[in-house]
Amino acid sequence: MSEPSANYIAVDLGASSGRVLLGRWNGAQFDLEELHRFSNGPVQIEGHLHWDIERLWAEIKTGLSRYSAVCNEPLLSIGVDSWAVDYGLLDEAGELLGLPFHYRDHRTDGMMAQVSAKVPKAQIFEQTGLQFLPFNTLYQLYSQAQASDPQLERAATLLMIPDLFHYRLSGRKVVEYTNATTTQFFAVKTKRWATELLTELGIPVHFLPPLVQPGTILGELRPELAREIGLNQAKPVLIVAPGTHDTASAVAAIPYLDRHSAFLSSGTWSLVGVEVEQPMLEPAALEMNFTNEGGVANTIRLLKNVMGLWLVQECQRVWHEQGLPYSWEELVVLARQAPAFASQIDPDAPVFLNPGNMPEAIQKYCQQTGQAVPESPGAIIRCCLESLALKYRLVVEQLEQLLGYRLNTIRIVGGGSQNEMLCDLTAQVCQREVVAGPVEATALGNIMVQAIATGQLRDITMGREALKTGITLKHYLPTIREA
Repeated sequence: MSEPSANYIAVDLGASSGRVLLGRWNGAQFDLEELHRFSNGPVQIEGHLHWDIERLWAEIKTGLSRYSAVCNEPLLSIGVDSWAVDYGLLDEAGELLGLPFHYRDHRTDGMMAQVSAKVPKAQIFEQTGLQFLPFNTLYQLYSQAQASDPQLERAATLLMIPDLFHYRLSGRKVVEYTNATTTQFFAVKTKRWATELLTELGIPVHFLPPLVQPGTILGELRPELAREIGLNQAKPVLIVAPGTHDTASAVAAIPYLDRHSAFLSSGTWSLVGVEVEQPMLEPAALEMNFTNEGGVANTIRLLKNVMGLWLVQECQRVWHEQGLPYSWEELVVLARQAPAFASQIDPDAPVFLNPGNMPEAIQKYCQQTGQAVPESPGAIIRCCLESLALKYRLVVEQLEQLLGYRLNTIRIVGGGSQNEMLCDLTAQVCQREVVAGPVEATALGNIMVQAIATGQLRDITMGREALKTGITLKHYLPTIREA
């Protein structure tokens, strides 16, 4: 007779889609089953981009309500992860003061320069260890302060996106560590809010909630919510904070990750980095614009954000609107047929953050930099993928400079690990072995932390060992040296 499985739900929210997944742990390995998938993206209200939190909440509840239809066993816990930097402000009654802004909204334009004029970059980096990106939470809040937004004074609590949903599930208002470290007002050495920095910039601090570590049991699923979604079981469902930043969860679930491996979490964004024990705050790390983000099990993710498959997603969206409904597979076929290395872009050039018409922005960039202009969809997509591979090489070589030793392997996880052309290009351009998988790293890492919190797993090392037997990895070796 087989052992009953321990069952968990991971709510994994990405910038373009969300999923509710059932994770089963049978004592030896994890098994995932998708309960619900839904689209995500910004909504435009009065000229600003926001997240439709109420629709996301309805979709999450739809996913949770499907558990009892597929499983007779009790559910142990639920955990939510999402993208970083964005937040909601709650009033005294715990109600949202407005829909959270989307990080690509233009309200932060110019804010990074204004903040740097008041507090030098070196001082901010020494405190927070974070990469300077125009949409960091620090600049979002600063833009509200500069606009004298009344929400800032009315707010009783600031919650990051996953913490907002954890509050709705459990009633507890806290911010989990891995997401807190992405705000650029978290003191990375003392592991507390950098309130002095905010005060110096005229940003209120009264709404900052307590911080918790990944693996914290936040409480029980609210009884009225359990009834609404049909989870009528004798034992209450626990709400557990995983690594709420999706990259923290993804990196937690990378088997064979060692000091000579770089990770590449590939989706809308590409996060390229290494797992280390202490933050790296040297001037060289600041100069190269690296970031020190908090990871699961007291680790630091020394990494750089690279624009990622957003380039391709936006091209695809624009062509759909023009009556050219290319699938991902069709675009890769066209890209393979296009000439190699005809033109390159810097994926992180500000013009690509939210251009409206990505193909046009790429063509204009190539024209302005004196290169051949990619005309066909295949040439444009090839330009995107080759440029990403080249940027990965630059970041990996910069990491080696900081670390003082060679990184032999690049471990790609997430949706982008399924893009065989990108994986192969990365192996050839970076001249390193690429290991692709698991695709579902974020959900697996989320569930693994829940399993540790509920006593089913000893620690992250045991979890990574279990993943070695339960997933398929694909290897890409560098063979072409001429390019």
